[in-house]
Amino acid sequence: MYLGERLLKIVFDNALLFKVDEVYVTIFHKHPGHSMLIRLLEDFGFKYWGVKRSSVDDELVYVRNFCRIADRQNPKTTFPFMSTNSPVFLVSVYPEYHTELFPDSILRTESPVNYSENEPHRNVICKSFISHAIERKIQTGDILVFYRTGGLHKGVVTTLAIVDSVVDNLQDFDQLKRVCRGRTVLTDEKLKTFWEYRPKNRPFVVNLLYSYSFPKRINLAKMIELGIISGVAGLPRGFGRLSNENFKLILKHTDSDESIISD
Repeated sequence: MYLGERLLKIVFDNALLFKVDEVYVTIFHKHPGHSMLIRLLEDFGFKYWGVKRSSVDDELVYVRNFCRIADRQNPKTTFPFMSTNSPVFLVSVYPEYHTELFPDSILRTESPVNYSENEPHRNVICKSFISHAIERKIQTGDILVFYRTGGLHKGVVTTLAIVDSVVDNLQDFDQLKRVCRGRTVLTDEKLKTFWEYRPKNRPFVVNLLYSYSFPKRINLAKMIELGIISGVAGLPRGFGRLSNENFKLILKHTDSDESIISD
């Protein structure tokens, strides 16, 4: 399942690059893992189209509309597109977790060799982000802009994600582990430390869809210059709301393909 999501991410990235209107997949009907694959495809908006007949084995055909549409309530089905009507949040992530979580957003100063192993959390589109942030009014369909911390010149915005779901009011550590299994960069030991860090303010989980890596990175100094951030002190500790105007500035100055944003 994890590698299946990785494959879909590559397919969607190329579909976006080549501006196609439709994607289709064929599946051998008698393949032992086809039921699980079909569930994954349907989760991401593929619909059964028909059967491709063959003398060897029939192939099921599943088709996905890739027009510029965003469903805020069911963002997987229109991934990687996101809505201009969605709230946007700037989210800080430490360097030691950044590229583990977002391998396609690797920096030029990092070695791909260090991220070559098929760890589940690297391969999946659906990732779990754990936070103690005060701001918890995050909802399905919201847009997240990830900022890799590092100061004025090394801190950069790198990644866009869409909120798939939010899990709050966790009952115990075991539930936290179940929610995040295979989708977080944190080991069980680090997850336990995170759980126990603030007993009166337990963490919550934002399940997100890893949507887009910025072609060009702008650093904190540039964001301050553009007025996106008021200063170093303006960086959020958790989730900080971005205005629509500032979000558009980020898209412009990162040379982003704005077709990922649906009107």
